[in-house]
Amino acid sequence: MKRYLFTPGPTPVPPEVLAAVGAPVVHHRSPDFLPVYERVLTRLREVCRTENDVLLFGASGTGAFESAVANLVSPGDPHLVVSAGNFGERWVSMLTAYGAEVDVLRYPWGATPDAGDLRTRLGERAAKAVWLVQSETSTGVVADVQALAAAAKEAGALVVVDAVSSLGAVPCETDAWGLDVVVAGSQKALMCPPGLGLAAVSEEAFAALGSSPRFYFDWERTRKAQRTLDALFTPPVSLVAGLDVALGLLLDEGLEAAFERHVRLGRAARAGVKALGLDLFSPDEDRSAVVTAVRAPSGVDSGDVVKGVRDRFGITIANGQGEYKGKIFRLGHIGWFDVFDITTQIAAVELVLADLGADVERGVAVTAALEAFAAAPSPA
Repeated sequence: MKRYLFTPGPTPVPPEVLAAVGAPVVHHRSPDFLPVYERVLTRLREVCRTENDVLLFGASGTGAFESAVANLVSPGDPHLVVSAGNFGERWVSMLTAYGAEVDVLRYPWGATPDAGDLRTRLGERAAKAVWLVQSETSTGVVADVQALAAAAKEAGALVVVDAVSSLGAVPCETDAWGLDVVVAGSQKALMCPPGLGLAAVSEEAFAALGSSPRFYFDWERTRKAQRTLDALFTPPVSLVAGLDVALGLLLDEGLEAAFERHVRLGRAARAGVKALGLDLFSPDEDRSAVVTAVRAPSGVDSGDVVKGVRDRFGITIANGQGEYKGKIFRLGHIGWFDVFDITTQIAAVELVLADLGADVERGVAVTAALEAFAAAPSPA
């Protein structure tokens, strides 16, 4: 059976990237690897839209998360997390584990954080840093990080952003928006296998380093080593080679073109879902261009939808998380996708829902998705 991967991550990997990952392993201090390493570090600055260093770790996106916490937190420091889903709660858990005094501006899952609320909270209680999630893949919400960052900066706080699923899919202007730390992983819009984490770090963040113990994720030592291409520890050379190719593909397409493609894919997914008569859980807006979250019809467990499309068609989509497990399912369209991928997953969902006895309108969803994609103008 042919396999299709439509989760919020990992995501499909282009064959050119897989070929690079599968090439013979080279030594990490050899002339075979150093130009690749240098090119990747340069291209990461382009993708992050920063003039500052982007630190690269052999780690998951959560490892990049932890690098930010380990370097910025001293026990007892006041920090504020804006949380509206599973990954906002991950910031809370990690900061708590490092002994920070954590305040949480918490929203119901599926809500979109508001800069005015953040401004009010920071007026009541200062924070060293504000910790944000740009694309909350548990809900499909993409926050207005530019507005949230502006509110945090007004209060004198650093801004740390989880861009694991958003970097390369939606605009994330590290320098222009005043973002002090942007963390991401290789396995989503960057179109690589899991295993690389990155952190774009401002000079302001380096000036505010905390006292928590750290070794592998030490930013200062990592930056010093990267500037001479003398990696602090052995990097996963095959993944770095793959990331080099993937970043080349993304930059050849052009970031603005990639952002527009994701907007149109999101419109297609939402149009197909609505044509089935289903209710969206994620917002019906262009900014929700990463994941489309859908409420399961009454009487249907979303886990049965996930299992049905996997068993019948070899298609992997995602169940809900936390209290929404069994209630929503999530359709990923991050990274190496085109409109026919969207119609494939929409058609499979339609067939499985019909088999499960759901009252869905048959035969219209694919057409609606194609029309929405074709009619979509370039975003302003």
